[in-house]
Amino acid sequence: MAVRVAAMLSRLLLQLLLLAAASEALNGTRHHHHHPISRRRFPEGFIFGTASSAYQYEGAVKEGGRGPSIWDTYSHQHKEKIIDGSNGDVAVDSYHRYKEDVRVMKHMGMDAYRFSISWSRILPNGSLKGGVNKEGIRYYNNLTDELLLKGVQPFVTLFHWDTPQALEDKYGGFLSPNIINDYKDYAEVCFKEFGDRVKHWITFNEPWTFCTSGYASGVAAPGRCSSWELGRCSVGDSGKEPYIVAHHQLLAHAETVRLYKEKYQATQNGSIGITLIAHWFVDPYSRSKSYYNASRRATDFMLGWFMDPLTKGDYPPIMRALVENRLPNFTKNQSELVKGAFDFIGLNYYTTNYAYNLLPPPSPDKVTYNTDARVNLTGFRNGVPIGPQVTTGHG
Repeated sequence: MAVRVAAMLSRLLLQLLLLAAASEALNGTRHHHHHPISRRRFPEGFIFGTASSAYQYEGAVKEGGRGPSIWDTYSHQHKEKIIDGSNGDVAVDSYHRYKEDVRVMKHMGMDAYRFSISWSRILPNGSLKGGVNKEGIRYYNNLTDELLLKGVQPFVTLFHWDTPQALEDKYGGFLSPNIINDYKDYAEVCFKEFGDRVKHWITFNEPWTFCTSGYASGVAAPGRCSSWELGRCSVGDSGKEPYIVAHHQLLAHAETVRLYKEKYQATQNGSIGITLIAHWFVDPYSRSKSYYNASRRATDFMLGWFMDPLTKGDYPPIMRALVENRLPNFTKNQSELVKGAFDFIGLNYYTTNYAYNLLPPPSPDKVTYNTDARVNLTGFRNGVPIGPQVTTGHG
């Protein structure tokens, strides 16, 4: 465990160095007295890369034997919930233009490319019973080989929020424990087919985002939430479903990590981990204990929700206290399985918020993950933004 944590902290340090360098570059743009970013300013071996997700990039949703995912369904049935009403039917057409994409990456000086595999392009109906799609295997083989030919390392994400629609229809997707074995089977197909060349595996990208956007607020696929929540969903329970989905993602992750380590790691010489997301939360007005506690709760309900089980075997105590019986329990064997189930932890960081105690307390008849932490988050203090806004969203 000490080695794993040290490796995790090393990677976190590199990411913080990148953030610091980017901040200095921004200041340099404003004040004209800093040098631009160069590779010489980073530690030897620092990996520069770019990333994508299958539904946002590939297109070709009805080509090559691919089955539909929940994002196909959501983007077509709920155009009003997409900012510009668009969908991923074509996206940037990377399915057909991947060689051009790889050339651009090489021209930019990228060392690595993190892409996600579309589960339903490998298993069109989500499970092995429906058969493996050889055309999908061929596409990812071609992409991987092209990357390696150009000297770009493939980093592969196995799940970036695109549950096969067939499994959503069959048993509710990640609301059911049945998803654990189907996910593990899908992952094993990928290990068998690509593991001789792929040396970095990421089981889940930002499970927090998938749970909160898709099941608490209902503003992303599969679009489930309580009827009074932001998404005004027709089905869902914002107070229970996010926690169930998170629990099943953690168990699917842990089972898949165990599979990889026991059956493939020794011969394939790869590593496996998960990518989490964490915002930073700060006290908006004073350094009082109550404000510190609010920022701590916000962190525990975002990062700790997944990091604590991975490092301690259970959810944060404050989540147990506030969520009570809506928060699932790990059995002793499950706790031992999840704890330490990683070679590395990826961390996505996008922004900082002010955090303060939620007043008045949340309504008992409107229970939702979004108020369970008893925290209000804002990017403004006295009408002044916490910093310059540089993007309208992320994915």
